[in-house]
Amino acid sequence: MPSRFDMSKLKAFLIIDLVFLGAVVSTYFYFQDQGLIVVGLKPATFAFSDLTVDPAEIYPGEAIQISLNATNVGDLEGNETLNLEINDVVKDTENITLAGGGSQIIEFTYIETVMGNYTVKVGDLVGTFIVKPAPPETSKIILSNLKLAPYEVWAYEPITLTATAQNPTAERDTLTIKITMDDVILEYKIIEVEAGTSKTVKFTVNASASEGLHEVRLNTLRASYMVVKTGYHRLRIGRSGGGSAGLPFTLNGVEYLTPFDQILPVGEYTITVPDPFDIGTGVMEFAYWSDGVTTTTRTITLDESVILVVTYNLVSGFASCPSLYVWNGTDYVYIAEISNSGWLGNIDYINGEIVFAGSNKWDYIKIEENVIPRADGYFDMILTQQWDEIFYLDSTYMMVVDHPASVDVYTTYSTYINSVFNDQIYTINKADLISPANATYIWAPKETTEPGENVLSQISQLDGVFTPGNCGLYSQAWNNMSLNQLTIDLGNLSDAEQIKLVLNGMVVWGEPEPYYAWIESFQIAAAQGLVADGTELNPAPYIEIKDANGNWVKVPKDRQSGYAADYIPRTFVVDITDLFPPGTTDFEIRINNFYNITWDYIGIDLSTQENITVQKIIPDQALLYQIGWETFSNSYGAFTKYGDITALLQNANETFVIGRQGDQISLHFPTADLAAPAVGMERDYFLVTACFFKDEPGYWGFGWDTFDVDPLPFQGMSGYPYPSTESYPYDPEHLAYLEEYNTRVITPP
Repeated sequence: MPSRFDMSKLKAFLIIDLVFLGAVVSTYFYFQDQGLIVVGLKPATFAFSDLTVDPAEIYPGEAIQISLNATNVGDLEGNETLNLEINDVVKDTENITLAGGGSQIIEFTYIETVMGNYTVKVGDLVGTFIVKPAPPETSKIILSNLKLAPYEVWAYEPITLTATAQNPTAERDTLTIKITMDDVILEYKIIEVEAGTSKTVKFTVNASASEGLHEVRLNTLRASYMVVKTGYHRLRIGRSGGGSAGLPFTLNGVEYLTPFDQILPVGEYTITVPDPFDIGTGVMEFAYWSDGVTTTTRTITLDESVILVVTYNLVSGFASCPSLYVWNGTDYVYIAEISNSGWLGNIDYINGEIVFAGSNKWDYIKIEENVIPRADGYFDMILTQQWDEIFYLDSTYMMVVDHPASVDVYTTYSTYINSVFNDQIYTINKADLISPANATYIWAPKETTEPGENVLSQISQLDGVFTPGNCGLYSQAWNNMSLNQLTIDLGNLSDAEQIKLVLNGMVVWGEPEPYYAWIESFQIAAAQGLVADGTELNPAPYIEIKDANGNWVKVPKDRQSGYAADYIPRTFVVDITDLFPPGTTDFEIRINNFYNITWDYIGIDLSTQENITVQKIIPDQALLYQIGWETFSNSYGAFTKYGDITALLQNANETFVIGRQGDQISLHFPTADLAAPAVGMERDYFLVTACFFKDEPGYWGFGWDTFDVDPLPFQGMSGYPYPSTESYPYDPEHLAYLEEYNTRVITPP
């Protein structure tokens, strides 16, 4: 038999076993009831703590951060759905999964725009916040000149914003600055500026996490930045000078064409461009890179966004088309492209479908080089069609202008939205041109009150330094169009009898494909009923002034600025005399454009018109002939026969010389009857042309699917293509012209 000691130990073990067995059985039946057979583990149970509402007071539209700690106090993994309730209304939901014993910080972001007191509830936790009235905007401080750096960043990288804050008053003042990113208010900052002083203010924000274009605002000032893939940056290479042909170049030994725009891995890249560069109708010579480098081969480190433009100069031949080439006594020299305003296919607006605008065939080209008559007494010029286009040349003549030596002479610049200028020549006082008081540029929606970037230094001198420019195609969507807006304060001109703007600028069109995408976006929106009738797709350039109530209004069509010249800048004049309201002291103008039009110089001439003498010379000989490239063109139809075309060009009557790629016109202007300039007078020359031209479909050819001569254009048409209610004048005179001259029939390819 066991001893008393052994019996007591046995009893203790039996008691412990019974207790343990009871616990196991209880646990077993609990998990069996839950559909589990795991023994000894607690189920997932969530506990919530540490609710934080930051900040506790906000202004309308500011973001508020709400966070809490979630802990699974059980042993098994589990799921939980959390609702964010604001004033008992569910505003957001978060699904969480935690392993047993695990914890996680849960965060919500909420924006409220209505003032008041708010209760926050997440699970069993409760908090509050207040939306208080936004700070009053009574400050006299002027915020301007917003700059953002760097423009191109990686996700979450810091971005520095600087602006100028000016206090023009006699007292210290404060200004509340609202910092916004992509329409979400980040924070408010209050600055203080002493009386009569200005200072630079600086703020730092973190870039968005998403790749693409983003916008930051300081009150009404705005700037954009680009987020690219981490470890990459954008490299852009372009060519300037001599037409639009792509420039072949190599990048790390691989061949490409300009314009080049790619996002590449960070690293070193070697670029080589050709010298010389033959464009088929002329030879271009390398000049320099935009950063001052003067070698054709160079190596760069791509550790930030890089834009490089290589400049070439024309040394012989033609640069583009239609091209004017003038004899200077020893050689033919390239002058300019003619008839920018005569381009067919201008898009006006949407009215269920695209409505096209008319074109203006007239162009006035000042010939800056000395024009030397040949020994047998005529000025010699050539017009060449180098690009694959159809041209319709109606007439051409020379204007020989004698003027006092103290002045220079210019015409205005034609555009398809304004009328013929009737050979108006403006005199400009060489010594007394004045600069504007201020000039600011902004790329923004049509209506804006933003002060923009100060660009007065860019337009004060004719030095090849141009104002910024962006093509409107970079607008975010069809209903979010942006324009280049150049606002110019002309100063106080209350006593001026005449006010003439002297402008020098150019337009760079780029490639056509983005324009087709832009047009398609409007057509898709119109098909969905989203586009109001009359909505413009790509507005023509226009000047605005302020009316008596301070509202911006367009000036009349015959006072507009035009597109400016292609690639090679021209100087021209716009007369804005008598356009400002009587008694005004606000002589501001605003130049708006959708395309990439940039300005090298804008001055103001207040002198009255001087007496000038104008002699007009019409060609006494014009020949049409073919010089090559005819096999490259896809154009077809009834073109003008080769040979003598003098009669067609002596009057503007819609009897066109119709030509295609590789056609050339030789022009002789007689000098026998040309009077010599009077004593004290200087002489300048203008070539006046009346010419339409038409591009191939798929390469700037808007509005037509075939590359044929018909329908023939005419001055005064409402648009091209024109509606069935309009027609080229098929009267007996024009029918006879078509039968006699347009007999060079090219069949469709």
